Amino acid sequence: MTRKRVVIADDESIIRMDLKEMLTSLGYLVVGEASNGRDAVRLARELKPDIVIMDIKMPDMDGIEAARILTEERIAPVVLLTAFSQRDLIEQAKEAGVVGYLIKPFRESDLTPVIEVAMERFREFRELEEQVQDLKEALETRKLVDRAKGILMDRDGLKEAEAFRRIQKMSMNTRRPMREIAEAIILTYEAEQAEKKS
Repeated sequence: MTRKRVVIADDESIIRMDLKEMLTSLGYLVVGEASNGRDAVRLARELKPDIVIMDIKMPDMDGIEAARILTEERIAPVVLLTAFSQRDLIEQAKEAGVVGYLIKPFRESDLTPVIEVAMERFREFRELEEQVQDLKEALETRKLVDRAKGILMDRDGLKEAEAFRRIQKMSMNTRRPMREIAEAIILTYEAEQAEKKS
């Protein structure tokens, strides 16, 4: 099994050292270390880790802001470490897309469940995003094909099923997706209409 790759960030080197030791003994591979949020983001962009574990309070850029960037860019799930369990920090972390939260001091046994759940949530989130994107594309394709069918029905006097079959056949003959065929029909029709007007 390939070891999960981790970037860790904490402004206290002793905590980074302890965390690295714990993660290594749990079978994780620490591929990068940072002492502030800005470096953590840079390292995560470069190294594409499976997860980023960082402190909330850091100089230059705090963990919440860094987490927001990593979440928006879909780079990796983020687990935040904090000595503070204030509600407002937890709310900010949730809004930033943080998928795990550990209160210091934590034990080695606390790490694995938080990391594994965070990575699974992130994977599910990305899968859902892909499904939404696929559905949007399917809907867009359907709209274009319906519009192209309408043009063929009007222009060539075809019935709906015949118009659909014509688009389908052109798609198979040219080995192009139906969406591209529909777009070509629409563009040709719009060009013809513009020519008629001029």
